Amino acid sequence: MAEEIHAEMVANVLQVVVAEGDEVRRDDTLVLLESMKMEIPVITEVGGVVAKVAVQPGQVVQRGDLIAVVE
Repeated sequence: MAEEIHAEMVANVLQVVVAEGDEVRRDDTLVLLESMKMEIPVITEVGGVVAKVAVQPGQVVQRGDLIAVVE
């Protein structure tokens, strides 16, 4: 079953930590966001394989935007 990870706030994508095909465990960081000079890690709540990374560094995400999919 695929788990979609969405942005919880408006932020800049500072760093993409994983790539498609990478294996991740629960609580692994997928992406680092930056908002109001604070770094916010986006973590996965499930383990699996990263099926899709929908953001890239420098991109601005809005609340609800898709960040990644973990299967």
